[in-house]
Amino acid sequence: MSEPPALPVTFRPKRTRAVLLGAGTVIFVVITVIAFLLPKLSPGERASFVFTGALLFGVLLLLSRPKVVADDSGVSVVNIATSRCLAWAEIVQVTLRPGDPWVFLNLSDGSSLPALGIQPGIAREQAVADAKALRALVDARTPQGD
Repeated sequence: MSEPPALPVTFRPKRTRAVLLGAGTVIFVVITVIAFLLPKLSPGERASFVFTGALLFGVLLLLSRPKVVADDSGVSVVNIATSRCLAWAEIVQVTLRPGDPWVFLNLSDGSSLPALGIQPGIAREQAVADAKALRALVDARTPQGD
């Protein structure tokens, strides 16, 4: 068993987030520049270009939102459109099997919660290390481990 990290700790897919935010910024800037460079556009059409760029940036911003935050009180899982706070005792197991798109938290009520903040995507080694660290925290903070 590995040594758990010091609390509080935040796990998030940093490379994926950087790619999404970088692409969103570039898309917004390019669409906005095009809107102002095209001479025959009306002000309303220019505004619709800028709005479309902002909308695309907003979608990519939303996709970059996932994270998992562990502190003394438990674990907060922030996914794309939802967030959930869990007490340490609610988490039975942390799993990241080969081929899984992200970590799953098996809960004491028999359900499973996806934690998109730890995903192999473009940084598999980091995701595996983060999953092991979260597993070590759960083992250290849950009575009698599993």
